Amino acid sequence: MSSPTDSLTCGEEFDLETRKWRKIEGMYPNVSEAAQAPPLVAVVDNQLYAVEHSTNMVKKYDKVKNTWDVLGRLPVRADTSNGWGLAFKACGKELLVVGGQRGPEGESIVLNSWCPESGVKDGLLEWKVLGVKEHVGVFVYNCAVMGC
Repeated sequence: MSSPTDSLTCGEEFDLETRKWRKIEGMYPNVSEAAQAPPLVAVVDNQLYAVEHSTNMVKKYDKVKNTWDVLGRLPVRADTSNGWGLAFKACGKELLVVGGQRGPEGESIVLNSWCPESGVKDGLLEWKVLGVKEHVGVFVYNCAVMGC
Protein backbone atom coordinates (compact mmCIF):
# COMPACT_ATOMS: atom_id res chain seq x y z
CA MET A 1 0.00 0.00 0.00
CA SER A 2 1.42 3.33 -0.98
CA SER A 3 -0.60 5.62 1.29
CA PRO A 4 -2.57 5.43 4.56
CA THR A 5 -5.83 5.88 2.63
CA ASP A 6 -5.24 2.87 0.36
CA SER A 7 -7.36 -0.19 1.05
CA LEU A 8 -5.95 -3.69 1.33
CA THR A 9 -7.51 -5.95 -1.32
CA CYS A 10 -5.58 -9.19 -0.82
CA GLY A 11 -6.08 -12.00 1.64
CA GLU A 12 -3.78 -14.55 3.23
CA GLU A 13 -4.17 -18.24 3.93
CA PHE A 14 -2.15 -20.26 6.45
CA ASP A 15 -1.47 -23.91 5.61
CA LEU A 16 -1.34 -25.93 8.85
CA GLU A 17 0.62 -28.77 7.22
CA THR A 18 3.38 -26.69 5.61
CA ARG A 19 3.21 -23.96 8.30
CA LYS A 20 3.41 -21.31 5.57
CA TRP A 21 1.36 -18.31 4.51
CA ARG A 22 0.05 -17.80 0.99
CA LYS A 23 -0.97 -14.38 -0.29
CA ILE A 24 -4.22 -14.30 -2.31
CA GLU A 25 -4.22 -11.29 -4.62
CA GLY A 26 -7.51 -9.59 -5.46
CA MET A 27 -9.46 -11.48 -2.81
CA TYR A 28 -11.38 -8.42 -1.66
CA PRO A 29 -11.73 -6.19 -4.73
CA ASN A 30 -13.94 -3.15 -5.22
CA VAL A 31 -12.93 -1.49 -1.99
CA SER A 32 -13.78 2.10 -2.72
CA GLU A 33 -13.76 4.19 0.43
CA ALA A 34 -11.32 4.56 3.29
CA ALA A 35 -14.29 5.49 5.53
CA GLN A 36 -16.02 2.14 5.11
CA ALA A 37 -16.12 -0.51 7.81
CA PRO A 38 -13.55 -3.31 7.86
CA PRO A 39 -14.66 -6.38 5.89
CA LEU A 40 -17.66 -8.09 7.47
CA VAL A 41 -16.69 -11.76 7.16
CA ALA A 42 -17.59 -15.06 8.85
CA VAL A 43 -16.75 -18.74 8.31
CA VAL A 44 -19.25 -21.63 8.42
CA ASP A 45 -18.15 -25.18 7.50
CA ASN A 46 -14.81 -23.91 6.17
CA GLN A 47 -16.62 -21.59 3.75
CA LEU A 48 -15.95 -17.85 3.84
CA TYR A 49 -18.93 -15.48 3.68
CA ALA A 50 -18.91 -11.70 3.48
CA VAL A 51 -21.29 -8.77 3.46
CA GLU A 52 -21.06 -6.34 0.57
CA HIS A 53 -22.45 -3.40 2.49
CA SER A 54 -22.90 -1.10 -0.52
CA THR A 55 -25.48 -3.51 -2.00
CA ASN A 56 -26.70 -5.21 1.22
CA MET A 57 -25.75 -8.59 -0.23
CA VAL A 58 -24.22 -11.74 1.29
CA LYS A 59 -21.47 -13.36 -0.77
CA LYS A 60 -19.63 -16.69 -0.60
CA TYR A 61 -15.98 -17.01 -1.54
CA ASP A 62 -14.98 -19.56 -4.20
CA LYS A 63 -11.45 -20.67 -3.25
CA VAL A 64 -10.74 -22.31 -6.61
CA LYS A 65 -11.76 -19.36 -8.81
CA ASN A 66 -10.77 -16.60 -6.34
CA THR A 67 -14.18 -15.00 -6.86
CA TRP A 68 -17.21 -14.11 -4.78
CA ASP A 69 -20.66 -15.53 -5.58
CA VAL A 70 -23.59 -13.33 -4.56
CA LEU A 71 -26.12 -15.36 -2.57
CA GLY A 72 -28.84 -12.95 -1.49
CA ARG A 73 -29.87 -9.94 0.58
CA LEU A 74 -29.20 -9.11 4.18
CA PRO A 75 -32.26 -8.82 6.43
CA VAL A 76 -31.13 -5.33 7.56
CA ARG A 77 -29.54 -2.39 5.74
CA ALA A 78 -25.79 -1.93 5.80
CA ASP A 79 -25.43 0.59 3.00
CA THR A 80 -26.57 3.69 4.87
CA SER A 81 -23.53 3.73 7.17
CA ASN A 82 -20.79 2.18 4.97
CA GLY A 83 -21.05 -1.11 6.87
CA TRP A 84 -20.58 0.42 10.33
CA GLY A 85 -23.07 -0.44 13.09
CA LEU A 86 -23.67 -3.99 11.89
CA ALA A 87 -22.36 -7.34 13.16
CA PHE A 88 -21.87 -10.37 10.90
CA LYS A 89 -20.78 -13.51 12.77
CA ALA A 90 -20.77 -17.29 12.54
CA CYS A 91 -22.34 -19.46 15.22
CA GLY A 92 -22.12 -23.20 14.63
CA LYS A 93 -23.75 -23.90 11.27
CA GLU A 94 -25.43 -20.49 11.01
CA LEU A 95 -24.57 -16.96 9.99
CA LEU A 96 -25.79 -14.22 12.31
CA VAL A 97 -26.55 -10.62 11.45
CA VAL A 98 -27.13 -8.14 14.22
CA GLY A 99 -28.32 -4.78 12.98
CA GLY A 100 -30.73 -1.97 13.53
CA GLN A 101 -34.02 -1.14 11.96
CA ARG A 102 -36.50 1.68 12.22
CA GLY A 103 -40.21 1.05 12.27
CA PRO A 104 -43.50 2.51 13.49
CA GLU A 105 -42.67 1.45 17.05
CA GLY A 106 -39.27 3.17 17.00
CA GLU A 107 -35.71 1.93 16.67
CA SER A 108 -34.60 -1.59 17.54
CA ILE A 109 -31.72 -4.03 17.22
CA VAL A 110 -32.62 -7.33 15.54
CA LEU A 111 -30.71 -10.63 15.67
CA ASN A 112 -31.22 -12.69 12.49
CA SER A 113 -29.83 -16.10 11.50
CA TRP A 114 -29.47 -18.03 8.26
CA CYS A 115 -28.18 -21.56 7.79
CA PRO A 116 -26.15 -21.90 4.55
CA GLU A 117 -27.04 -25.62 4.45
CA SER A 118 -30.65 -24.58 3.78
CA GLY A 119 -29.47 -23.02 0.53
CA VAL A 120 -30.84 -20.16 -1.48
CA LYS A 121 -34.47 -20.42 -2.56
CA ASP A 122 -35.60 -18.36 -5.55
CA GLY A 123 -32.70 -15.98 -5.01
CA LEU A 124 -33.65 -15.41 -1.37
CA LEU A 125 -31.97 -16.28 1.91
CA GLU A 126 -34.48 -17.42 4.52
CA TRP A 127 -33.45 -15.37 7.55
CA LYS A 128 -35.01 -16.17 10.94
CA VAL A 129 -35.49 -13.50 13.58
CA LEU A 130 -34.01 -14.85 16.82
CA GLY A 131 -34.46 -11.76 18.96
CA VAL A 132 -35.41 -8.09 19.03
CA LYS A 133 -34.30 -5.42 21.48
CA GLU A 134 -36.71 -2.47 21.29
CA HIS A 135 -36.06 1.25 21.77
CA VAL A 136 -32.26 1.04 21.83
CA GLY A 137 -31.17 2.82 18.65
CA VAL A 138 -30.02 1.16 15.46
CA PHE A 139 -26.21 1.08 15.78
CA VAL A 140 -24.35 -2.04 16.96
CA TYR A 141 -21.09 -0.87 18.51
CA ASN A 142 -19.51 -4.26 19.14
CA CYS A 143 -20.54 -7.89 19.09
CA ALA A 144 -19.15 -11.21 20.30
CA VAL A 145 -20.80 -14.62 20.01
CA MET A 146 -20.51 -17.28 22.71
CA GLY A 147 -22.02 -20.69 23.25
CA CYS A 148 -22.22 -21.98 19.69
